[in-house]
Amino acid sequence: MSLDTHEVTESTPPPIVTAKHEPPRARLRLRRDRSAGSREQDTVPHALRGTRRGKVLRGVLLGVVALATIFPFYAMVVLSLKPSGAVEFPGSLLPWNLTTSAYSDVLGSQDVPQWLINTLIYSIVGVLGTLLLSALAGYAFAKKRFPGREAMFWSFLSMVMVPYHVTMIPTFVLIAKMNGVDTYWGLILPSLANAQAVFLMRQFIQGLPDELFEAAKIDGASEFQIFVRIVLPLIKPIMATLGTFVFLWHWNDFLWPLIVGQSTDMRTLTVGIASLQQQNVPLNVVLAGSVVAFVPIFMAYLVGQRYVTEGVAATGIKG
Repeated sequence: MSLDTHEVTESTPPPIVTAKHEPPRARLRLRRDRSAGSREQDTVPHALRGTRRGKVLRGVLLGVVALATIFPFYAMVVLSLKPSGAVEFPGSLLPWNLTTSAYSDVLGSQDVPQWLINTLIYSIVGVLGTLLLSALAGYAFAKKRFPGREAMFWSFLSMVMVPYHVTMIPTFVLIAKMNGVDTYWGLILPSLANAQAVFLMRQFIQGLPDELFEAAKIDGASEFQIFVRIVLPLIKPIMATLGTFVFLWHWNDFLWPLIVGQSTDMRTLTVGIASLQQQNVPLNVVLAGSVVAFVPIFMAYLVGQRYVTEGVAATGIKG
């Protein structure tokens, strides 16, 4: 009898002491989590919750914003395809009775192709020069040690707080004394020193590990080889981001090209299209010129959109 009792006691698993106390604690934590989740859900607007009604509200809101954003571009394209004449709303915005005569007038003009060439030269050379100078300056401010580095950097960065219109007159006087009016170099040179580009380059290059540069110096690489083979390949995202923004800025720039390019042959697209309004040119021809000026920057944005997102994200993490 005692043997059977011993066998039964040995085969019975030992009781878990924490079983009596752990479930109440777990239930208490679960209640706390549920109450915290309910409070967080109460603070979230109803339109942002993951319900079907919230999704519908978000879709409607985004649709209205998208239509309000796209409508000016739609009106520009449709009115540029309309025949010359008085504009009547809303009848003129309907996509009927379209013609490409305005585009034939714009592209067949002698001035518009020259304006397009001037804008391309101003934008492309300005982008390349700005990226090269900002990359060199950003590398020096980020990885080099020299007296007065911080004071020089913050003094240069303080230019961002100075309005562009304040420095325009002194800059024009200097360019005029150097006979740079109505020249490409006078148009491009003042735009190469970009404090914001230098700041972004410096912040990005600071995140690069110092071990790469030390290993390159041990292997006998010169400063030029380090910059070309290590720095430039690693800063491609931020260069693509800056390149896109600088290209858009140069392409849409109006005031400086208006001052420097005083002759008709040195005008850019923005200045030339604005001058068409003073020559009693029909509205559809002016809008056709606007569409021609808009297409290149739109294509540039489509190409650089992915790099812009990556560059901004990487700069925010490393900066």
